[in-house]
Amino acid sequence: MPNSRDLIESRDMTDSGNDLIETTWEPSVQPPESPKRRTDPWTLVLGILGGVLLGTAVTFIILGYMGVIQEPVPPTTTTVPPGPILTAPPATGPPPTLGDVITAASVAARVIPSTVFIQTSGFLTGASGSGVVFGDDGHIVTNHHVIAGARTLWVVFADGARYPARIVGSDPLTDLAVLQVDREDLSPIDLGISAHLAIGQPSIAVGSPLGLDGGPTVTAGIVSALNRSLAIDRGETLYGLVQTDAPIAPGSSGGALVDANARLIGITTAIAVSSVGAEGMGFAIPVDMMLGVVNDLISQSRVSHARLGLEGTTAWAASGSAEYPVGVGVTRILNESAFAAAGGQINDVILEIAGTRVNTLDDMMAVLRMLRAGQEAEVRISRATSDQTLSVILGSLN
Repeated sequence: MPNSRDLIESRDMTDSGNDLIETTWEPSVQPPESPKRRTDPWTLVLGILGGVLLGTAVTFIILGYMGVIQEPVPPTTTTVPPGPILTAPPATGPPPTLGDVITAASVAARVIPSTVFIQTSGFLTGASGSGVVFGDDGHIVTNHHVIAGARTLWVVFADGARYPARIVGSDPLTDLAVLQVDREDLSPIDLGISAHLAIGQPSIAVGSPLGLDGGPTVTAGIVSALNRSLAIDRGETLYGLVQTDAPIAPGSSGGALVDANARLIGITTAIAVSSVGAEGMGFAIPVDMMLGVVNDLISQSRVSHARLGLEGTTAWAASGSAEYPVGVGVTRILNESAFAAAGGQINDVILEIAGTRVNTLDDMMAVLRMLRAGQEAEVRISRATSDQTLSVILGSLN
């Protein structure tokens, strides 16, 4: 067979003549082979996935037809699980009795339920202090300086319960205030008598120093002195204070100072501080003074403090080479003076007011803080060489 690439010529002689007839054969050329198509890898992947999905779908159709797989029935309603039910702890109940043997621990156990922590907030300010439960009408006694300027107040009890409070009344002259909360299961503090106090007897302070969490703090000491006067940084002077060495820290103000029988003898109000720190000198408003002020604040939201209408100084009497304070010498009579209206004069020496001996000017001021405007009080004076008693209708300081 001739090669398709060779040119083949043949000459054929015919009967018609001697002409040479030349026939040319074209090469036999085969078409080139088609190139092989390359498979796209993404096409291969998609094809495999499609096959798997198709197979899975067919499988689920068969299983569903056989009843092996059933379509879940959607719920008719959507429910939200309820939140937890929060319950307050049970009331602590009345404080325990002291029993036959009285210890600091038993006194503390009785007083702590009657002591509260006070939180206040005002315009860009906040403060804290302490207080005591007074009576069973929701009244809380604290210091005036604890709640001064407060817009909102909270009272936190020893069991952790916190109640909003409102101010019933406040008295800056004695640094006392009364709040009220809507709580019924209260443990009122037992009341003592500060007039019966003796220097050196035990005293226990209960309060919330520094606003520490976890309930009141209890500190113990003695009654260090009586009838103290103390100038405070608010420009006032407090009179007739009980001094104690039971530690009292900021935040304890308004707390309880009690005796060994867990009876209130004072409301803690201040501490003495020197350049080297506290000197173990705390002061409390005596309970006798507190009672009069608090009862006035509850009944009329204010205190009508008594006024004699005079100026005076401590008078001294000589005995040998020594001098002793013996009263208040009157140096000036003021306008609308109740003392002058009763017959008092300049140079009179006041010796006694309402049955209480007055030796110094501070003594007189302490007694006046116990009395009220409009009250009649007998004032014993020394004039020239004799003593006299004047019946004075006290004026009003307010």
